[in-house]
Amino acid sequence: MIKVLSVTSEAAPLVKTGGLADVAGALPGALEPLGVQMRTLLPGYPAVMAAIGTGETGGKVVLEDADLFGGPARVIAAKTAGLDLMVLDAPHLFQRDGGPYTDAGGRDWPDNPERFAALSWSAAEIAAGALAGWRPDILHGHDWQAGLAPWYLRRRHPQAGVGSVITIHNIAFQGKAAPGKLAGMRLSLNDMTQDGVEFWGDISTLKAGLVAADRITTVSPTYADELLTPEFGMGMDGLLRARAGVLSGILNGVDLAAWAPTYKTTAGKKRHKEALRSAMGLPEAAGPLCVVVSRLTYQKGLDLLLAALPRLLERGGQLALLGSGEAGLEQAYLAAADHPHVAVRLGYDEALARLLIEGGDAILVPSRFEPCGLTQMYGLRFGTLPLVAYTGGLVDTVIDATPAGLRAGVATGLQFHPASADALSRALDRLCDLYATPELWLGMQRNAMRHPVGWDQSAAEYLALYQGLIRQE
Repeated sequence: MIKVLSVTSEAAPLVKTGGLADVAGALPGALEPLGVQMRTLLPGYPAVMAAIGTGETGGKVVLEDADLFGGPARVIAAKTAGLDLMVLDAPHLFQRDGGPYTDAGGRDWPDNPERFAALSWSAAEIAAGALAGWRPDILHGHDWQAGLAPWYLRRRHPQAGVGSVITIHNIAFQGKAAPGKLAGMRLSLNDMTQDGVEFWGDISTLKAGLVAADRITTVSPTYADELLTPEFGMGMDGLLRARAGVLSGILNGVDLAAWAPTYKTTAGKKRHKEALRSAMGLPEAAGPLCVVVSRLTYQKGLDLLLAALPRLLERGGQLALLGSGEAGLEQAYLAAADHPHVAVRLGYDEALARLLIEGGDAILVPSRFEPCGLTQMYGLRFGTLPLVAYTGGLVDTVIDATPAGLRAGVATGLQFHPASADALSRALDRLCDLYATPELWLGMQRNAMRHPVGWDQSAAEYLALYQGLIRQE
């Protein structure tokens, strides 16, 4: 049995803002059959505390700290939602209205650096043996919020004999803080070096993890390669090239039970498509019903789709979009919805998101960069063909409908390159041509629904990574 402490700021279904939560929530169950006991250290947000309950049903206090970054805290062991949890109950840091990282108005909490430094500190203490009766073999941190965990472990407990892993889910989020935060994060000027946590004059907790961890992973093989380039490395490509020998890309998977289609053949999509049109107020159309479930941001390429949208509509296609994000994009899409074949809902609605993926003909993911992406995999699962940019995990999960791919009968979607409105317009033309050729379209849908998108292969790769660290020790 390999014991792993997973350190994350969110985990589905308890708290979720993006794909990190889906991965952190699914990985323990995927690894359990392989002999990995993974316990998840999660902040005690109000929703998490409510989920584990109070009193006798609220789990067991396994660690207490009279002063954890400004107030008393405790770690509570509990099992809920299929997760073996360690909840960091620190009310002065996490018992707040709003989201995990922002207040009710969408503004970052000013003490985010200290809040997640506290999470990392607690993780390092647990990894070093602070708990009676349980000590991990591996400390596995996710993204900048857990970036200091390997750093604290290495600096404070160099003889602990615990391997460490940091996973980059999106290098655009780097956990930056002003140098004035050093003391409040229990760091010193000795840490603020080029080989330490310093990043262009600021503190970067992600950089701390990339420097200190024994292994670095990211969420797709192609993204791992992209991170070594200035275009995608976001200023950290030099560090990652220096550590390329310990960097690997392990593709995310999806929970096959949670994302199981209610139909077994493509014909079963018809009623879902009708329900989607009814829910979004769309009429019948000759072309494909394209869907988007996404944050409305520059990264996601939704400005490119706005520019290419007229071509889809000219070809008789439709667009149904659910998302929120940059105010300018939100207003532009609301204006586009004046067209009878465009429907837009701002915000997020889990049930509507699922209906879009179940009922759409194609799901559009025109991202400028995409570490892995899950929506295209959900689309594959439901025979909703992905049209994706040629980047990151989108490359690793979608087989393009090239002439060779169609002749071989393996295509599952479409890719486009470069990330431009013109290239996307041409891809939408290709999509409409395929939709107008039913035998090709149905064949691609069948391929998509058979395409493996679960955790089996990726879980085996994580197991091998952990085993290698233990042998190394």
